[in-house]
Amino acid sequence: MDMTNDDASTILVVEDDDATRTFLADNLSADGYDLLVADCAAVGLSLIERKFPDLALVDIGLPDGSGFELLRRVRSADGVASRMNPDMPLMVISGRATELDRVRGFDRGADDYVCKPFSYPELRGRVAALLRRADRRPSHGRLRAGPLEVDPPSREVRLHGDRVALSQKEFALVRTLISDPSRVFTKDELLRSIWGYRARGSTRTLDSHACRLRHKLGTHGDRYVVNVWGVGYRLVDAPLAGTAAAESERLSA
Repeated sequence: MDMTNDDASTILVVEDDDATRTFLADNLSADGYDLLVADCAAVGLSLIERKFPDLALVDIGLPDGSGFELLRRVRSADGVASRMNPDMPLMVISGRATELDRVRGFDRGADDYVCKPFSYPELRGRVAALLRRADRRPSHGRLRAGPLEVDPPSREVRLHGDRVALSQKEFALVRTLISDPSRVFTKDELLRSIWGYRARGSTRTLDSHACRLRHKLGTHGDRYVVNVWGVGYRLVDAPLAGTAAAESERLSA
């Protein structure tokens, strides 16, 4: 039985030290968060782009480059073509404790900077505070397909102006599909990018989530989340007339 909580916030830990990475993953998981882990910057950036974490904890000294560069890449993303959320909360966790290192971290977009060794209860409190602040940030980079709007930074979905309540995995599914609404995403691709499955096997996880999402988006008679038999899913059957399939809507403050 799947006991995961679809509504839990997802935290990415980018840390090359095995002991620190395991400690953070174990304790944050025990505190109710969903965890993603990476031991280098390249894997961390890939997970940010594919899994849409709510917050990332980033070490500076990574084997394939500096964590500062990861911060810069996220903050410079457009939030649409790159599929990264440039407003995602970023916390640096580093043994570099000088004032200059902390200033460099904030200059490159860190929301918080925690020095090693750290107090876990304090770190947990800082994580919770960043997630609360992220919930209150204004929306940017909204995606639209006809009357359906998806706002990745706020994780808000609206249909005909009405808010649609989705679980985390349902949101990740519609966020992926609306990035290219008429494209067919294969089942293997969706299971790998959203659930982390390496092989499809006999799981019905994707089909059950797609069914629930289709039902939630069909209350006005709209037909979204189209099952392409034997292949996978796409958001709509054909390009929507009179609107870009998926457009970035920059909202004024």
